[in-house]
Amino acid sequence: MAIDEAISLAHKEGAVPPTVRFYGWNPASLSIGYFQQAEKEVDFQALREHGLGFVRRSTGGRAVLHDQELTYSIVVSERYPGIPANVAEAYAELSSGLLIGVRKLGLDAAMTGQVGVPEVHSGREHVSARKPLTAACFDAPSKYELLVDGCKIAGSAQMRGNGVILQHGSILLELDDEKLFSVLRFASPDIKQRMRSLFGRKASAINDCLRRREMPPVSMHHLENVFRNSFAEGLKAELVNGQLTEGELELAGRLSSEKYGADSWNYRR
Repeated sequence: MAIDEAISLAHKEGAVPPTVRFYGWNPASLSIGYFQQAEKEVDFQALREHGLGFVRRSTGGRAVLHDQELTYSIVVSERYPGIPANVAEAYAELSSGLLIGVRKLGLDAAMTGQVGVPEVHSGREHVSARKPLTAACFDAPSKYELLVDGCKIAGSAQMRGNGVILQHGSILLELDDEKLFSVLRFASPDIKQRMRSLFGRKASAINDCLRRREMPPVSMHHLENVFRNSFAEGLKAELVNGQLTEGELELAGRLSSEKYGADSWNYRR
């Protein structure tokens, strides 16, 4: 999370070009959205028992278990050619690579456009989807999010500040809903079980969808290659291999210790 923010700040200063980044999590971690109430919605004892990390994102949305997934981020100026001024339309434009990538994997994917709006905040402005059923991100799709067989398989969130867009999200390779629901708080065991059952009908993962079609599952390496190409196609841009600059690394280190690694940020609500 610190690296994503560092890239966006460096891009604001003109120090780095627009950036697409793919990454994973070690250890596997639970992230919660900017507006979630950590103590109310997260079972921290269960988190420790599973050996999971924990962080609050700078973007909106609900809880995500970052485990067997490919995480992506896009940092780009609001003034970049082809980026719509309208928030929802920009969200759809930046998410087009997700749709292309899933279809390249042989899955009949669609981008929903009927329910709510994407989770976005800019300063004090925050536009959110309809009220979620649970604290979990994948319990309901927002507008312009990806569905296969009616199930959400990728979740994204976006924030804007100082003329720069940061959009990041999760592309699920496998989904462990048992582990996810074990680290979330519910009013009672019955409600927890009911919500987990409902979640199972609304969320899925790439390999689950492939197995249902009797197609072979794919590896994380293959997934990254497919989405690298699909994001380039969706953004109509050439993606060039790069590394974080010294300035980005220094800023990310500072943000990691002073913000994303600090209780004052992670437990603030």
